[in-house]
Amino acid sequence: MDRRSFIKKAGVAGAGAAASTVLAAPAIAQGAPKVTWRLTSSFPKSLDTIYGGADDLAKHVSEATDGNFQIQVFAAGEIVPGLQAADAVSAGTVEMCHTCSYYYVGKDPTFAIGTAIPFGLNARLTNAWFYEGNGNTLMNEFYATHGIVGFLAGNTGAQMGGWFRKEINTVDDFKGVKMRIAGLAGRVVEKLGVVPQQIPGGDIYPALEKGTIDAAEWVGPYDDQKLGFNKVAPYYYYPAFWEGGPVIHAFANKEKFEGLPAGYQAALRDACAFANTNMMAKYDLKNPKAIKELVAAGTQLRPYSQEILEACFNAATEVYAEITASNEAFKKIYEDQVAFKREAYLWMQLSEYTYDTFMMMQQRAGKL
Repeated sequence: MDRRSFIKKAGVAGAGAAASTVLAAPAIAQGAPKVTWRLTSSFPKSLDTIYGGADDLAKHVSEATDGNFQIQVFAAGEIVPGLQAADAVSAGTVEMCHTCSYYYVGKDPTFAIGTAIPFGLNARLTNAWFYEGNGNTLMNEFYATHGIVGFLAGNTGAQMGGWFRKEINTVDDFKGVKMRIAGLAGRVVEKLGVVPQQIPGGDIYPALEKGTIDAAEWVGPYDDQKLGFNKVAPYYYYPAFWEGGPVIHAFANKEKFEGLPAGYQAALRDACAFANTNMMAKYDLKNPKAIKELVAAGTQLRPYSQEILEACFNAATEVYAEITASNEAFKKIYEDQVAFKREAYLWMQLSEYTYDTFMMMQQRAGKL
């Protein structure tokens, strides 16, 4: 073999390989482009737990993409008011938001199912229905009609039933009460005489203080203590039968999401799943301390009576019958969730309920 010919050919091949390497770099870069999104929250920064869900998902997306996919988080009011977050995503004003689906029931009551409906699912069953049942599929079919796609990105667990200026002992005590209450719960308690109001979290305290409203529900001890509701309303009721396991959603503009590289889509989905689990863990850690501090400061804890719960359950049943009679999207999703709930509680009353009840008895007996 001619050595010079071999070297010459090898040189050409080497040059080709070098050229291939040079050309490959831009292709790799194109596979991990620099992307910056804006996310508007429905919550103020002072509520670190519920607002923090957006920070959690943004941090995880950045880490999973080596910093190539950045999500800038803005508090309620910095870009748009808190209750207009999903509207901004639908319109393309921002790429993403962190909000509660039921804030938009004025557009369509079907939005309520995405967060929580009265006498719906607890947090654990909510995850089961969305992740492994038909929840995500059905809700995203609905969200797509508004140009958005939704991801579970937080849950508070069962919430408290609200702060009242006066005691609520009977159904009649609800009559004429002006109450800040979100989602379809407003339509339910309206049947009992309540005058429902929808007010962003940051505006609830001044409304209670000035007497614009007589009562308000928000989340639970940790957040409610931060907002100072105990200073203007002494009675704290439980449980929030309208929010057994409410979801905080991350909504992305559907077109923008579908335009992301597949790896970025996966990173975003996974980051939202982390935010969903982590928020629940934070509340379970922080609420016990907060409720003790509230009671020590004079808060009067009160359970809703069985009479009130039964009346509200019956009112909710009426509301669902009214909506399903005229709203096919709501009917389809609601009936699927009810079928899931019926089977799920059959099992949970044998396992979770009996175990938790026994352990609570030991706690009350001072054995824990």
